[in-house]
Amino acid sequence: MSETTSFSNKFKRWTIIILSVVLLVLLLVLVLNFKNLSFFGKSVQEKFTGIETTLQTYDDDGQALDKMVGKSVAIDADKQFSLYNEDGDEIKKSQVLKITVGGHEAIHVGSSLIAYEEGLDNILDEYSETVTIDSTNRTVPFVNKFINDMKNRFQGMDKVVLIRSQSGKPIATFAGNKVVFKETEIEKSTALLIDGKLLFIYRSDYSIYDRALLEQ
Repeated sequence: MSETTSFSNKFKRWTIIILSVVLLVLLLVLVLNFKNLSFFGKSVQEKFTGIETTLQTYDDDGQALDKMVGKSVAIDADKQFSLYNEDGDEIKKSQVLKITVGGHEAIHVGSSLIAYEEGLDNILDEYSETVTIDSTNRTVPFVNKFINDMKNRFQGMDKVVLIRSQSGKPIATFAGNKVVFKETEIEKSTALLIDGKLLFIYRSDYSIYDRALLEQ
């Protein structure tokens, strides 16, 4: 074998090794950032094509205060309520929401708020129409009883998201097969994707369960 042929084979071998390493690194980065990529795509959709969204606020007892439904909904922190240092850097995030619904604006702060995309159902609304919710009843844990009572509504769903007011009263429940979550730029808020549908939670407690845990 000539030196030229030997060098060519070594070059090809090292080229394949280098390309394999690069592809492996790119795949790893893609997997690690899947959550952020999902939210980036949803953020673009929210800003440019609009998402039909339901917004609801609740008092400490879990009672609904108001409800808004609209397209082209955007929720941002009102930056005029942020605190900045002498260099102009934000040192404390704003807790005030600036909500735009179809070109109209609302300001909200204080009470619990959820906003969810069309296609997500707040199953707790349906449940509360027929059952008086009493989360202080310790005989049967509320969420287990709820799951058993609504078993048909959870068919094919693996995950359950229970949202509570700041005093611990149930206000909303959603279900899906895949749930990912991410903090937002707004203080005391979280964004979730449930089977690709966007849910925004503000000033609320929440838990994400495997449904099987609640049916044991």
